[in-house]
Amino acid sequence: MLLAEAGCLFLGFILCLSGVQGKPNSICVLKGSSVNLPCSHQHPTARNGWYTGHDTVSKIMFSVEETHVKYSMSAESNFTLTINNLTERDANFYCCIKTADRSKCQQSGIHLQVTELQVKVIPATEGQTVTLMCSSSCPLTEKPAAYIWYKNREFLYEDWSPWYQELLSSEEAATYSCAVKGYEHLRAPEVSVGSITETCLSVTYAKGRMCSSQQTSVDESCSITYPREIHVQRTPAEHRGIIRLTCNSSCFLTEPLISFVWYETRKPTVQEGKQILVHISQPDSLSCAVKGLEDVRSADVCVSDSCWALNYVHSRICALEGSSVNISSKYSHPDYEQIQSKCWYKVKRNAEEDVRRNLTEDADHVEYDDSMKNQHILRLKKLKRDDSAEYRFTITTGNEEVKEFDFPGVTLIVTELRVKMSPSAVVTEGQRVTLTCSTSCPLTDNTNYIWYLNSRPLTPRENQNKHLILDPVSREDAGSYSCAVKTNKDISSAPKTLTVQSITGTWTPAAAGVSAALLVLILLTVCWWIRKKKTSSQSPRGEMSESVQQMNVDSMYENISAQSAELDDHHYSRLHFSENHTADLYSTIEPLYAQ
Repeated sequence: MLLAEAGCLFLGFILCLSGVQGKPNSICVLKGSSVNLPCSHQHPTARNGWYTGHDTVSKIMFSVEETHVKYSMSAESNFTLTINNLTERDANFYCCIKTADRSKCQQSGIHLQVTELQVKVIPATEGQTVTLMCSSSCPLTEKPAAYIWYKNREFLYEDWSPWYQELLSSEEAATYSCAVKGYEHLRAPEVSVGSITETCLSVTYAKGRMCSSQQTSVDESCSITYPREIHVQRTPAEHRGIIRLTCNSSCFLTEPLISFVWYETRKPTVQEGKQILVHISQPDSLSCAVKGLEDVRSADVCVSDSCWALNYVHSRICALEGSSVNISSKYSHPDYEQIQSKCWYKVKRNAEEDVRRNLTEDADHVEYDDSMKNQHILRLKKLKRDDSAEYRFTITTGNEEVKEFDFPGVTLIVTELRVKMSPSAVVTEGQRVTLTCSTSCPLTDNTNYIWYLNSRPLTPRENQNKHLILDPVSREDAGSYSCAVKTNKDISSAPKTLTVQSITGTWTPAAAGVSAALLVLILLTVCWWIRKKKTSSQSPRGEMSESVQQMNVDSMYENISAQSAELDDHHYSRLHFSENHTADLYSTIEPLYAQ
């Protein structure tokens, strides 16, 4: 199910599409954005016009003052139709043809869909937590540069992944929203997560279609209590040969906004309601979900003896690069069917088609576990980024028939660990600095984190987990930071350096050594200067009494101390060295100690 949602994450805003003759394009763009639709006719002329409609086709009429819809009649622009500030009413079929031919319009036209971003709240498989996802209701056409998340209407962070990177609990009251970089004004309506228990979760939407369709306005807010688990109960009906299926939840739902939807072999049906009646010979497996929270769906159940059913333990898995992961399936089959073999295959999606590859066992990377009845496990070891894909399970029967299940499998996302520093990697002493051990998706297993400073583990702090907070930051906190997950200590992030600036300059681990070397050079320079002054004051004959010499030596050391202290007060900011004095510096110091 989540794979279908992942397909809804490619956002298109201002699109230039090349029509394909005889084949309609279906595009999905964001409400409030603009779209450019080029004429799909092979040889458009001035006789062509733009038409819109589904059952009936009507020509679009243009006026000079029109700002919402613009049409360029020039051949150079390929007779482009531009629609600005898209609304739901603009969703329709569009075609560039010479006559109002409905069949031609649907064959060679463009099916335009308009949607809004929505923050989806998905319960975690374990613990009283949820995760968030920035999604849309149809597969938007162009991948965004980045997703931007907001907390309490303030910028939170930016990332390429549509998943909010950490699990949320109800301990902190906050609102969340998301947008796409460059289109921050087209944010999703705000969402806040209320109480989270083992059986229920409460979600408040600021506005949008997640609320009941019975509301008078989509701008009204609403709060909905969702169950964390759904299951189907089978009971005999009053009529012979009929089975009653009831969609039960883990949470006692009193909300009038809740409605249930039903699926046959994971495909939506027109049936809605808490209970449905089916014939005992129903060949397909059935399941149910709460409308608006389809990610939480019941397991497939069979009514007849000729039914096949398949359930994946997890529909989405997020794992670290270099780690291992188990992808599990549970299945049932008719008693008369003999199972010959079972296997998994990998589906990679690109711009044109799905690339499917069967997985064979490999001791270094791929293992099958078939030790449990009606359960099969695919184990992937030493994960690589290229392992991110969809994985599906298939069964081959005794008569060589391959049983494939026509619904999404398990989506695996392989991520690396990254250290992010806020507000930046260069800060001033006394600031509050937050270090985050970031991933591109919320890790499936509940995790604890380890932090390292200059490759040494940090003593755990009260506020250390996914986030390491330095408040206030000091010069001793400067250095190279990395992080790891406790269950995979050997897999750590790349190091990232934190530079802490003091009032007098920048402090890094190398600053102390540089300061010491500079101090030695300054002292040597002062000695050279005093010695030169003494030499210039001597008589040409070089005659001087021993007592006078001793007095000058004492005076010299006093001058060194005084001059050094004076220079210290000025932080040595005015010292300059000339290249031709380097040799004199050391040659004049040596006789001083010989006296």
